[in-house]
Amino acid sequence: MTANVAGYLLQLLAASWLGVEGYSEFASLLAVQLLCAVPALAMQNVVAREVVRGASPRAVRAMMWRCAAMVAAVAVVLIPVVAVVLDVGVWAAAAALGAAPALVILSGEQGILQGGNHFRALATVLAMAGTARVVPALLALALGGGAAGALWAGAAGIVGAAIVAGRIARSTTESAGLPADTEAGRESDTRKTVGVLPVLRAVQVQAALMALSSVDLIVVRVVLDEVDASRYSLGTIATKIAFWLPQAVGVVLYPRMAQPTHSARAIRDALSVLSLIGVVAVLGAALAAPLAPLFAGSDYAPVQGLLWLFALHGAILAVLQGALLSAIAVERTALAAVTWIGLAVEVTLMLAFARTIESLIGTAVSVAAVTTTIVAAVVLRAARTQTAPADPVLS
Repeated sequence: MTANVAGYLLQLLAASWLGVEGYSEFASLLAVQLLCAVPALAMQNVVAREVVRGASPRAVRAMMWRCAAMVAAVAVVLIPVVAVVLDVGVWAAAAALGAAPALVILSGEQGILQGGNHFRALATVLAMAGTARVVPALLALALGGGAAGALWAGAAGIVGAAIVAGRIARSTTESAGLPADTEAGRESDTRKTVGVLPVLRAVQVQAALMALSSVDLIVVRVVLDEVDASRYSLGTIATKIAFWLPQAVGVVLYPRMAQPTHSARAIRDALSVLSLIGVVAVLGAALAAPLAPLFAGSDYAPVQGLLWLFALHGAILAVLQGALLSAIAVERTALAAVTWIGLAVEVTLMLAFARTIESLIGTAVSVAAVTTTIVAAVVLRAARTQTAPADPVLS
């Protein structure tokens, strides 16, 4: 929760300090950074699942560093592409991509804590990481560093957070008696190795979700003028709040999803709780909408009546995230194909027909709703099958 609040504060202050002319660039670069966090999110889920299944911290850390090196290489290649597509400077594009390798390491350490059910230590790391990322960025903005300066400062904070997270994870697992650095731990590593392929499969699931949740912030700079693009970008803060607010539900229930005996019940519980929280988030956005111009400025008043719709978008995506997390937990990652199709449909409709803020968010909500309904139906059907009496044909 601390990390999420810090992130929302950064975006609100950035909207105020950069103004409607400059905020869309910052928001678009943040969307790119979110997409770059996809390997990190996949890393945490895979590491947590493998720890639940008996992998040692030593084994998963070896895999983490291999993946971080691969992510760094890809980030370097993408810098000029991002600069051209978003019409931003190379320095700004590099700032958005620069934190990606450190995020992989940070998320891997979080996955070790999550898979071991060390939720108190995990909460400490999450709060620390969110603060370390946001506080330097706020200082950079306050000192006039602009979007690029803020993102570079945030990247430096993430590197520091990854170092501290590693120390916390090692201390926690050692105190829990895991044989990570003993002869027994080394023998365990030879029996249980963790390859990169499971991470790549999880990456495409997380990539589909993050792309669907962020692509509108990229398309908006293509189809709207700078002022309306900034207004739309501010509205997506409500989307992010509704999307990330129930993040703890997936974090806590994910280890149970990865256990065959508890998976079906955990999936049903997760989707039910996420739906309920989503309803509350939409109602909260509708009630709080009149306060938006007070925090961000009167220039953003035109979107206050749409904040409930932005929140609905985030709430639907939160349910989709829960369903896709369950797919990663039980290694049914092919289900992400539905989300990729939804992404293609959304981009096509936006580029072809959306020319206003209302039509953009309406398209995003409609596509997300259809995609989530299909994915959730498949996941729940699979969960019911798991709880049914054993059938030789099905097993």
